[in-house]
Amino acid sequence: MVLKLLFALLLVLPTSYLRAQKNTTISGYVKNKSSSEAIIGARIYCDSLAVGTVTNVYGFYSLSIPPGKHSILFSSIGYSPQKKLINLENDLQLDILLAEGKLLNEVEVTAEQLNHESTEISTINLSMDKVKSLPVLLGEVDILKTASLLPGIHSGSEGSSGIYVRGGGPDQNLILLDGVPIYNANHLFGFFSVFNADAINSVKIVKGGFPSRYGGRLSSVIDINMNEGNMNEYHGEGSIGIISSKLMISGPILKNKMAFMISARRTYIDVLARPIINAVNNNSSNYETKVGYFFYDLNGKVNYKINDKNRIYLSGYMGKDKFYLEDEYKYYDYDSTKYRYYANEAGMNWGNKIFALRWNHQFSPKLLSNLTLNFSDYKFVVGFEDSEYYEKANPISNNSFEYLSGIQDWGAKLDFFFYPNPKHKIVYGGNYIYHTFRPGVSTIVNNSSFGSLDSTFGANKTNSHEFYGYIEDDWSITKRLSANAGLHFSNLIVNKSYYNSLQPRLAMNYVLNEKSSVKLSYAAMTQYLHLLSNTTVGLPTDLWVPATGKVPPQIGHQIAAGYAVDFKKGYSISTEAYYKTMNNLIAYKEGASFLSAGENWEEIVEVGKGWSYGAEILLEKKVGKLSGWIGYTLSWTNRQFENLNFGKIYPYKYDRRHDVSLALTYKFNDKIDVGLVWVYGTGNSLTLPVQQYAANVSNSDPNQYYFNPPIENFQAKNDYKMPSYHRLDLGVNIHKPKKWGEAIWSFGVYNAYSRQNPFYIEYGYLPNDFSPNPTKVLKQISLFPLIPSVSYAFKF
Repeated sequence: MVLKLLFALLLVLPTSYLRAQKNTTISGYVKNKSSSEAIIGARIYCDSLAVGTVTNVYGFYSLSIPPGKHSILFSSIGYSPQKKLINLENDLQLDILLAEGKLLNEVEVTAEQLNHESTEISTINLSMDKVKSLPVLLGEVDILKTASLLPGIHSGSEGSSGIYVRGGGPDQNLILLDGVPIYNANHLFGFFSVFNADAINSVKIVKGGFPSRYGGRLSSVIDINMNEGNMNEYHGEGSIGIISSKLMISGPILKNKMAFMISARRTYIDVLARPIINAVNNNSSNYETKVGYFFYDLNGKVNYKINDKNRIYLSGYMGKDKFYLEDEYKYYDYDSTKYRYYANEAGMNWGNKIFALRWNHQFSPKLLSNLTLNFSDYKFVVGFEDSEYYEKANPISNNSFEYLSGIQDWGAKLDFFFYPNPKHKIVYGGNYIYHTFRPGVSTIVNNSSFGSLDSTFGANKTNSHEFYGYIEDDWSITKRLSANAGLHFSNLIVNKSYYNSLQPRLAMNYVLNEKSSVKLSYAAMTQYLHLLSNTTVGLPTDLWVPATGKVPPQIGHQIAAGYAVDFKKGYSISTEAYYKTMNNLIAYKEGASFLSAGENWEEIVEVGKGWSYGAEILLEKKVGKLSGWIGYTLSWTNRQFENLNFGKIYPYKYDRRHDVSLALTYKFNDKIDVGLVWVYGTGNSLTLPVQQYAANVSNSDPNQYYFNPPIENFQAKNDYKMPSYHRLDLGVNIHKPKKWGEAIWSFGVYNAYSRQNPFYIEYGYLPNDFSPNPTKVLKQISLFPLIPSVSYAFKF
C-alpha cells in the first residue's frame, strides 16, 4: 500500500505542478542523422533568453520558455550544429537530426557545453572516436585502458585492465552496461576488458560528486551504453588483428520504426598455437596434448519505437574466457592384449551474461519515465579430471575436482526525469536487486576399484535483497550559482541482518566569469558487496560476498573542490583536490586465500579502514586537428587493519605518489591520423623481508636447504617501492575510401623504447649457487618489451 501511494504521489506532483506553469515547452529527442541513434549530452540553447539544457542518457530534452519567436541552437561535439527558428504558441514536440561534422571551427566550439557551466565535478565523458584512435596493446582497442590514462584513475599493473580510482579497490567501481552491473570486466586474466568498442555508443566516468541516481559503490561509476542500431540503413564495421577479430552490424528491421545492433569478437590464440602443439605431439605417437585459450564477446540490442511517446529496448551481452589443457597417454598393458589409456583434462573458464528490457515512456513534454528489468550472471569455474580406461565408456578409474563461484542478480529499476522549468532538472526513482552469491563451492569425485567418493563442500548459496530510492535536483539558483542536490536511501536484507543508509549528495558550481568557475562536492556512499582478493592482476578467483552480520557494509565519504576554465579553440583546464575516507574494508588474514574461504569466509578476513587524498590536473583539447589531454595526479592512499601490520598504518599496494599521462591524436587529413600515449607512474608498493634466519640444515647435505627454507622477517607491510613505470606508445591510422565504405590500416608500437617495466619483484637465487646458504637477490620480472601491431578495419 505504501509503495502504491508513493508511486501515485510521484506521478501526481509533477502533473499538478505543470498545470500551474505559463511557459510553453519544447521537447523531443536529438539523434544522429545517419543512424537515428540518440545523442547523449547534446546542448539545446536559446540565446535570446540565455537559457539552455542538455539531452539525458536517452537523448531526450525538455526546455520551458515563454511563448513567442525564438532561435534555438542544437549542438554536440563531433556534429554540425543546427539552428531552428520557431514560433511557440503551444507545447512543441521537436526531434532534431544532427549530421556528423568534420573538424569543428572556433565559432562552433563556443556553442558547445562548456566545462565551467556544468555542476558536474570529477566527471569525464569519453569519446569513442578518441578511444579508437589511440595506440593500444596488440592493437586491441580497450575502453578501460583509455580510462586509466585519465587523472585519478590507475591501472593495477603492466597490461592489466583493472582500474583503481582515487585510492579505491577494483570492487569499488560500479561498471554498468546499459544500466546492468558487470562484476568481472576482464578478459585474458586482466589484460583486456570485456567491452567491444564497436558496440559502444557512450562512456561516462564519475570519480566523485556522485549524483543521487548512482549508488552501491564507493569509488567510481563507469556508465556505458551500447549502440541502439541504425534506423535508416544497414551499416557494419569490424577488424582483423593480431590476436582477435570482430564484426558489428546494425540496421533497420522496420525502417524508422525498429532497429537492431549485433556484434561479436573472438580471439584465436588457441588457433595460432595449434601448429606448435601439433609439432610437439608428432614427436611421440603415444602422447597427445591439446592446450589453448580464447575469449569471445557477443553484444546485441533491439530498439523499437512504438510511437512518439513510447519506446522499447532489449539489450544483451554474453562473454566467456576459457583456458584448457588436455593430454592423453597410451601404453601397452602387458596383462592384456590392448593399449591402456591415461587421460587428464584441466581448465578454467569465467564469463558474464546480462540482459535488459527497457520501456521508455513520455508522460508529457516535461516528464519522462524509464522502466528497466534486468538480469546479470557472473560465473567462475576451475577444475580437473583424470581417468584410466581401455574404452572411454567404461573407465577403470575416474577422479575429478571442480571449484565454482559467482554472483547472480535479478533487478527492476524505475527512473523519472522531470523538467518543470529551465532552472530545475529533477530525477527520481528506485531500484530493487535480488542477489544470489556463490562464494566458493568445491566438488570432489573419486571412482576406482578401491571404492568411490562423491563430496561437495564449501559455502552455501546466500540470497539478499537490496533496494534504493533517490531524488536529485539540478538547480540553477542564480545566473552564477547552480547545484545538484539530492538524497540516496538504500537498504540490504541478508539472512537475519538488515542494513540501511541515508546518503546525502551535493555538487555546487559558481561561475566566476564567462570562462571559469569553481566547484565543490560532497558524497556519502554505501557498498553492500565485498570482493575477497589476494591477487595483483584481478584474476577471476576473486570472490564476491555480501555484507553480513559479522562483516558490515563498506561506507565512504568524499569531498572534492575544483576550478574549471575554458579557452578558445577548444582548450579547457580543470583542477581538483579531494579527500576520501573508506570504512569496513576487508582483507584476508595472513596466510589465507580463496582456497580456504569455503563456508567460513567471514572467519578468515580482517575489517579495517582506508583513506585517500590528492590533487588532479587535466588539460584537454576536444576539437581541431590536434586533440587529446595531459593529466597529472598527486595522491596518497593508506590502509589500517587491527591485526595486519601490527595495527599500524601502511600504504595501499597501488599508492602512487605521481602519475602522468599524455594522450594525443593529430589528424593530418581525412586519410591519415596519428596517436601518441606516454605514461609515467611511481612504482607500486610491495612487502619484502628485511632479514632471514637459517633453518636447521645439515652441512653434509646442502639439498636439505631447499626442503627447509630460511625463516623470513618482515618489518612492515608494503614498505618497498618498486621502480617507476613509464612507457611510450605510437600509432598511425591510414583511411582508404572504398566503393563499399572505408578501409583502415592501423599500425602501432607498444612500449616504443622497450622500457623494462616491473610486473613484480621477488627474491631469487644466483644461478649455479648450491652452497648451504645461497645468496638471495632481488629479481624483477617484466612482461612486455617493444611490441609492434597491425590491424585491418573496415566500415560499410
